[in-house]
Amino acid sequence: MNYTKNIHKLYIISFFFGLMPAYVIERLFWEARGMTIQMVVYAEIIYAATIVLLEVPTGILADKWGRKNMIVVCAFLGSLEFFLLIYSTEFWHFAVVVFLAGIATTAYSGSANAFLYDSLKMSGAEPHFEKELGRINAIDITSTIIAALSGSLLASRFDFELNYWLSFGGMTIAMLFSFTLVEPPNQHESDETTNIREYISTSFNVFRRNPAIFQVVLVGMVTGAAITFIDEFWQLYLDRIGIPMVFFGIFSAATFLLRIPGTLFAYLLKSTFSYRSLLITVSIVFSIGFACIALLKGSIGLIAILVVCLFAGITEPLTTGYLHHRIDSKMRATVDSFQSLGLNVIMILTSLGFGYFSTRYDLFGGFGFIAIFCTIFLLYLTMDKKELNK
Repeated sequence: MNYTKNIHKLYIISFFFGLMPAYVIERLFWEARGMTIQMVVYAEIIYAATIVLLEVPTGILADKWGRKNMIVVCAFLGSLEFFLLIYSTEFWHFAVVVFLAGIATTAYSGSANAFLYDSLKMSGAEPHFEKELGRINAIDITSTIIAALSGSLLASRFDFELNYWLSFGGMTIAMLFSFTLVEPPNQHESDETTNIREYISTSFNVFRRNPAIFQVVLVGMVTGAAITFIDEFWQLYLDRIGIPMVFFGIFSAATFLLRIPGTLFAYLLKSTFSYRSLLITVSIVFSIGFACIALLKGSIGLIAILVVCLFAGITEPLTTGYLHHRIDSKMRATVDSFQSLGLNVIMILTSLGFGYFSTRYDLFGGFGFIAIFCTIFLLYLTMDKKELNK
């Protein structure tokens, strides 16, 4: 069986997952339906809380039931999510949508990375995991750029709902392709007697016995949580400083386009520089960048957003690759899910702070809180000098 075909299919699925112009104007759409910043933050908390509750159970399910099946579930729920969003008018409608989105995210997160790694392993190409993950991320980003350019144009000329219909169609195509994936033979097929407690305890032990893994993964959690606030609120930031909506698609495209070099060439960077120097550099950029976003409103703030996005692409291939090269295949999705679980715990905590300071000091106060959070983490990272082997 040639499992490299799975990689090519993941390319296609990732493309349609990213080709969703709905997200380009989502926050403005929510504002048009009467949602405040605080309500949007509440919706994000529901989303993150759903992931916290279901991330590990779906990871265990992926290891026992099959990673392909969970990818199919993700695509189906994604289609349903956008279909419901078309008719959403009240806060509780959006709450249901983000709840489904949270389930879909948990179904996909650990499953996709585990499926990718084991497909490469069956072909003897697992050392190329960071490279392939970077390519998949780059494809997802490219399709998101296409969606950004088309989404803002469509939103300015037609109803908001058209974007959601297009997103629904893209997720449906992704679902059809997910049915064609071939599950690599894995130890989960002969390990059905392993109970949930063993999965959880084994996953905890991976991080407890390997503090270097925990530190690397923690960097991914913190930077992943921080960049989410740019992804979710850049539209409102541009609106606050008086940028016309016609330029939103171009700016959105730029925020994603700048992540491509990092995600594509992270595997080369790790062979040239140490993990520690790379991760500290990214953390420094995040701390300074978010401070500029909060304090220097205008063109410098916009440049800071773009610089943060430029460095954001580096972290996921590095941190996820560092983890997967050091864990057992039979619990790969479960352990990976703990990474997403931690990210969303941090998301909940930072969302509370972001929402509080945004309410008191508008959006800029929220970004100021994220700057302080990133700076505190940077101090921890520089003081805790663990050896991070390649």
